Amino acid sequence: MITRSSARDALLLWLGSRAGLLVATLLGTTFAEYVAGWRHWDAELFITIAEHGYDGEPGEPVDEGLPAFFPGFPVMLRMVHFVVPDWSAAGLLISLVAGAVAMMALARLAEVEGAHGWMAVLALLSFPMAVFLAAGYSESLFLAFAIPAWLAARQGAWSAAALLAAGAACVRITGLFLAVALVVEFFTAKESPRRAGWLVVPFLPLVAYSYYQYGRSGDWLAWKHAQQAGWGRDFAWPWEAWRTTWRSALGSDDMAVAFRMEIAGAVVALAVLVWLLLLRRWSELVYTGLQAGALMTSAFYLSIPRSLLLWFPLWVLVARVATSRTWVIVLYALISGPLTLVNTGRFLSGAWAG
Repeated sequence: MITRSSARDALLLWLGSRAGLLVATLLGTTFAEYVAGWRHWDAELFITIAEHGYDGEPGEPVDEGLPAFFPGFPVMLRMVHFVVPDWSAAGLLISLVAGAVAMMALARLAEVEGAHGWMAVLALLSFPMAVFLAAGYSESLFLAFAIPAWLAARQGAWSAAALLAAGAACVRITGLFLAVALVVEFFTAKESPRRAGWLVVPFLPLVAYSYYQYGRSGDWLAWKHAQQAGWGRDFAWPWEAWRTTWRSALGSDDMAVAFRMEIAGAVVALAVLVWLLLLRRWSELVYTGLQAGALMTSAFYLSIPRSLLLWFPLWVLVARVATSRTWVIVLYALISGPLTLVNTGRFLSGAWAG
């Protein structure tokens, strides 16, 4: 169980950061304008799915990219909408509650690894892409399932781990990578083969969603093809993806800035993979490595920095280092914290923020 102190510290950090974000972004606007300001990019697409389904708004051209979004967040959004009439506000509320659950679980996971839980939470909340944990995006909801699933697996509670991981798989395709990593964790922990049947459960949501999209469109891989149609995520060799991204980052427009962020995210991702490899953290390496491989073999880098939010092993590792060297977390927060505010401003202005 989460200890009272770690749960309290994590919750205080989460709610305190949300209150600070509210103060910093609400000044000079009405509450309605504030809520509408969060309705950008994927947040708008989630609302479209929740309100109208995967065929999109009636009378409008069909957005072929919509099936890329798994149904977990839109279903939750539609449920909350019965209580909160404003779609954008409903999305913000989901992320607020789910984020609280995720932070408390992250704190406990870090403690299990021998680190200070609050340091892992602070490291995640200070990361420049942390704006997406507050927005009506699926990151917070995914982590609210994924981190408790990993914690349960570490404690040998495989039925709970499988069911929670299945919840994560309903939210994002990243749940597939989590499911594979749990298989590795199971066998490296030398668990009894009699319990291995639970490992199938996290794969079932992907099968069910593929079946649903097949019935709707005749395409078993509609979610994958939607990535290609909506965002140009065609396969490319890693060096080709790097070259294309590098050239795009040399411009002077706003998207060039975004591509520089992608390159920085890729460098951090590779460093984390090497770190995990040296530590022989095989299951965490599988979880993060599969994500990195998928993102770095696309036609160009897209959302790599934002994907690092989901790399909970990274935030635990940072906490492990900082637990014996407090200056590390202080220096990190002083450098990364202001960048988080800058990126939040970019998102609220409608600019691409990751």
